[in-house]
Formats: sequence, C-alpha cells, structure tokens
Amino acid sequence: MRHERTGDDRGVAQGDGRRGFLKYAAGVAGVAAGAGLGGGAAAAVPAGRSATDPTPERSVDGRPLPPDRVPFHGHRQAGILTPQQLFSGFAAFDVLVQDRGDLTRLLKKLTERIRVLTAGVKPRDERTAEEPRTPDSLTVTVGLGASLFDDRFGLAGHKPRHLKAMPAFPNDRLDPARCHGDLSLQVCAEHPDAIVHVLRDLGRETHGMMRPRWRMDAFMNPSRPSGSPRNFLGFKDGIVNPDTGAAAEMDRLIWVTPRCGEPDWAEGGSYQVLRLIRFHSESWDHVAVSRQEKIFGRHKASGAPLGREKEDAPPDYDDDPDGRTIPLDAHIRLANPRTPHSDKSRFLRRSYNYDQGYDRRGRMNLGLVFCGYQQNVQRQFATVQRRLRHEPLAPFITPEGGGYFFVLPGVRDEEDWFGSRLMRDTPLGP
Repeated sequence: MRHERTGDDRGVAQGDGRRGFLKYAAGVAGVAAGAGLGGGAAAAVPAGRSATDPTPERSVDGRPLPPDRVPFHGHRQAGILTPQQLFSGFAAFDVLVQDRGDLTRLLKKLTERIRVLTAGVKPRDERTAEEPRTPDSLTVTVGLGASLFDDRFGLAGHKPRHLKAMPAFPNDRLDPARCHGDLSLQVCAEHPDAIVHVLRDLGRETHGMMRPRWRMDAFMNPSRPSGSPRNFLGFKDGIVNPDTGAAAEMDRLIWVTPRCGEPDWAEGGSYQVLRLIRFHSESWDHVAVSRQEKIFGRHKASGAPLGREKEDAPPDYDDDPDGRTIPLDAHIRLANPRTPHSDKSRFLRRSYNYDQGYDRRGRMNLGLVFCGYQQNVQRQFATVQRRLRHEPLAPFITPEGGGYFFVLPGVRDEEDWFGSRLMRDTPLGP
C-alpha cells in the first residue's frame, strides 16, 4: 500500500495468465482486499523502482508488474522496492546453531539456495515436474531479529541502533508464539505454490540449523474496477507511498546510509516492521458507510479523500483546519498529517492480505500482514503508531503478532553472502 496506511518481457502467455487470475479473483473473491493499516496503514503496490531494479514493461490496471526474473545480486536486497508480486509468505525462525562458525554456514547456505531459486532453477521437491521452471518474479528478503545479537555469536555489541523486540502498542493483543524471531524471510512470487516450494527447499537445506517460529501466507487482491486495490474492510488502499524511483527520497526514508550512525556493516540495509493485524469484519459490517468513511477519511466507492473526486487527489488539510470534511481523528489524517514535521516519519508500505477461514467461534479470520520498510523504526513506524493511538478504527482491528527485523544489505556478487560484513568485521566479544 502506500502512505496513510502507513513498490516484461514475459510473453503473451504469462501476461494472459496474470490477467486471467485477476478476472478469476474479481469474480469469486467477493468483498475486496489490498493492504491496509497498522502503522498508519498498509501497502499494496509500490509505485516506483530503484535504479538497479529492472523496469517493468507491462502493467495491469496501471499497476507495474515485476519483471519475470528479479536480480538477486546488488547493493541492496530485492523485495523492498521491487514492484509488488501477487503472493507473499512471511516467516520467522529461531536459530538453533550455537557458535559463530555454524551461523556463518547457515547464512551461506541461505545465500546459495536463494541465489539458485531466484534464478529459476527447479526446486528439488518437484521431481516429477519435467517442464522448465520460470523465475516467477521470485524474491526472498532476509532480515535479522534483535534476539540474534546476543552472546551466542559475539554480536551483542554490533546490533543496529534501533533494533529491538517489537513492543506492544495500545490496542495490541500480541501472542508471544506469533512474535519476534532470530531471522525473518519474506518470500514473494506471482503464484502461491512458489512460496511453498521455496520455504520447503530452504527448510530442507537448513534442517537442524533453524526452527520455524511463526508463518503467515498472504496475497494481493485485484483492483475493482481500477486504481488501488481494496482491503477487507472494503476501502481502497495503496494510494500514497514515498517515491521509490527517487534515490534521494529512498536514502532519506528507507535505506541505512553512512550518515545514520549505524554500524558500518549495516549500510544498505533497512528496518522491517511486520504486524499481523486481524480485522473484526462482523462488527465493521454493522457500521454505516457514512461513518466508515469518516473513520478512514476517504470515500468508500472512489477512494478519494472526503470532499475530493479522485483517489490520488491530496487531502487539503489547510482548508479544513477544524476537521469538518475530514475529521481530525480520521485514519489518513493521523497517519500522515502532511506537515513538514511529519514528513520525516513517512515510510514504505508493502503489505498483503490474509484469509484464514473461520475461527472456533465461527467468525471470519481476515486481516492484513502489515509490512513496512524504513531507515529508523523509532522515528518512522513507532512515531506514526503513536499518532494512531486510540483512533476510531482501533475497535475494528487487532494486531496479534509480528516483529521488528533488520533487513541485511544485499549480496553483491557470486563471492558474497548474507551478513558477510557483519560476520567478518565484528570481532568475537562485545
């Protein structure tokens, strides 16, 4: 998605396949989804790309498609500025190895397998599939949790400055079994089975080295009829995000740079916030549409800010100082007040929706895997979250899990590996 909620040359056959999926989903998905909320909202499709990302040559409903093959090597990891794929799997793991040498071997093994898989090599579990495999726009983004920087590996004194266990904010009901982790994986692709195959492959290749802690599979819903997708509360989402095509903007808001005061090894990385947010759809469905619009600050049908006609029209808070058009406590107004001071708290949303059927009480278990990337989690996500404290939307959503992670710098070439500078440049001991 973009703000207030808080980035081909494939041939005709593959393009038709995606359009076919969109038509199918539009016919059977019912309500709608796309992104939504949690630190100010959520994310749908990032609008731009980095200078090193391949330019997507085609789009659906004006949204950029990721290239068929997303380059693995680079100064920064793929899966952050990459145009958003349809499906994603988020998983966190506890690292089981106990010494520095074995941690190095784990990081090298992850690098080797992800390099192979993103190149389009057939996963080993598909022994009966003879057709050539395609890269499927696959990206695998690797992050480290605060708990990895303990005394096991001599990393305690080299933790990124703002990395810590995600705290509980007001209105959270966090399940410890669905929070935190030593290591995170974000796996994105154009088909859901690719997510499963990748996680199976990585689990098999790292067997005994790390243990799954929690996982959530998620997806993007198509636009209806065009523009930004909708979340399961029925509102368009993904309308505003930082310009991912502007290098200066990304260096100011997303990437760790030399001026950030972080450890040298962290340059080129980014802070990742994951939040598993459940929607209370049954309660929401009893709220009048006019009240829903006041809660969000947008027209439900068009997605436009209240008082405007187009979804991408900026709200004019200067002409509405008393909140008569867009209430002062509307979600979009609290998440992004659009002031010079609040500009530095913007960050990149890249969220997905989930549907886990019914719970034991017969209620639909729908929600959002909120995913945000930023340069400083305290200055950005935590600041936005404090502004959203006790917003009118809060009774209808409950964050239940997630965590803070530091996404490692990219793997630069065939000789490099995830965390190489961290492991090589940090001496044993604090």
